[in-house]
Amino acid sequence: MAADEARELEIAAVLREVRERVRARYPENTAGPGAIPLAGLMPVVHARDRAEAKVASIGSVNPRPPGLVNNVVQTCKRAVARTLQWFVRDQIEFNRASLDCVQSLLEALNETNRAIQSLAARVEKRLEEVERKADQLTAEARELKDVRAHWSQWRQEWERKLSINEVQFLRSVADLQTGFSHRAMLMESTFRDLNATQHKDFTAALDKARIEIQERLWADLDKIRAQYERLIHNELRVMRQRVSATAPVPGLQPSLPGASGIQFEEPPLDYLRFADRFRGTEEYIRNQQKRYLGHFEGCAEVLDLGCGRGEFLECLREAGMLVKGIDSNAELVALCRSKGLYAEQADLFHYLGELDEATLDGVFCCQVVEHLPPGRVPELISLSAAALRPGGKIVLETPNPECLAIFASHFYLDPTHRRPVPAALLAFYLEECGFGKIIVEYLSPAVESMPSLHEIPEPFRRAFFGGLDYAITATRL
Repeated sequence: MAADEARELEIAAVLREVRERVRARYPENTAGPGAIPLAGLMPVVHARDRAEAKVASIGSVNPRPPGLVNNVVQTCKRAVARTLQWFVRDQIEFNRASLDCVQSLLEALNETNRAIQSLAARVEKRLEEVERKADQLTAEARELKDVRAHWSQWRQEWERKLSINEVQFLRSVADLQTGFSHRAMLMESTFRDLNATQHKDFTAALDKARIEIQERLWADLDKIRAQYERLIHNELRVMRQRVSATAPVPGLQPSLPGASGIQFEEPPLDYLRFADRFRGTEEYIRNQQKRYLGHFEGCAEVLDLGCGRGEFLECLREAGMLVKGIDSNAELVALCRSKGLYAEQADLFHYLGELDEATLDGVFCCQVVEHLPPGRVPELISLSAAALRPGGKIVLETPNPECLAIFASHFYLDPTHRRPVPAALLAFYLEECGFGKIIVEYLSPAVESMPSLHEIPEPFRRAFFGGLDYAITATRL
């Protein structure tokens, strides 16, 4: 019996502690004349618990008496429940959110009840003090004044808190409005950027079309220019033939068969060693002459006049073109053949004179015309023009006599040089022989090999100490 009584006392103590905790969490009305009635929250708590139980039971299957029918029915119900999970998922989330809202409201109401209870206790305490003061003081007016002062202060505090809450609420609304305006501006900026991108694409397409039209226009102008140059050349040639037929120049002797050949008076020296020392190594010359490959792009048959050691022949062979070289030096021709190049020892005038007309696509002549007598240069160009097809290219490279530096160091190093040919004169010879699209390019600036020329004023240096060599390119009309 003693053990049972002890257990009952322990259970009673636990129940008292639970009641105290419940009263602290959910305060109730306090007895007394000045008690403030509080809202009863226990019905709401019970309703919340029932709702939580219902939410927890969503998707579960209610029990039935055991048996085969029960097993079949339970299986079907579980299958239907799993099937409808996707359908009721949002409802479950909404229910849970609603319960969270109810829980938040309960907490807020609890806090309100606690505040009211605390306020009631303070009011009651204050009233007790007022009563004690009223008992001490005989003046009833002072008691009324104190009570009014207390309630006035409480009301001011309440209004102050209310105004603070109102300001916070308005601030929150302003923040939401600012966020909405910012997002609206972002969307507007996005649409504006999209329109700008479309405008940019349209502008790029328009520029591309404009460039294509300009390229076509320039191509048409080049064709028209070539046709006019060809027409002018034909008319000039007819006029010259008529003038020659009516008024032959006195003292001009017709050229004899075989008279086009020329024999260079070469000094007794090792030309390969001479070329290595004063002209440059084969690798250096080959790298320098690669700049001319673009002029012969698309050509099938190219002839190198004065091929020398075969540097340009190697460049053309690497580009996949059918190329042949001729040179009067047997040692140089043998060197080219040892490299597997197609080279032949021949006099260039005789060789060109034996070719059929319009059989070549290109002619390359590097550092040759300065070795010829001045009167044979136009003959070389005329024979080359006859051997080229219409549209064929000719490239000539020679020392530039407009650069005074070549006479001081370069030109007279080679004892076989006869006379330099100015670019303007060579361009005139090409025009006379039916070439058009003549372009002169100055090479190897003298200042690179003679740094002391930097001390000369630039305009003077550009006029008299420009490129040591020049290349002239033309197209057969």
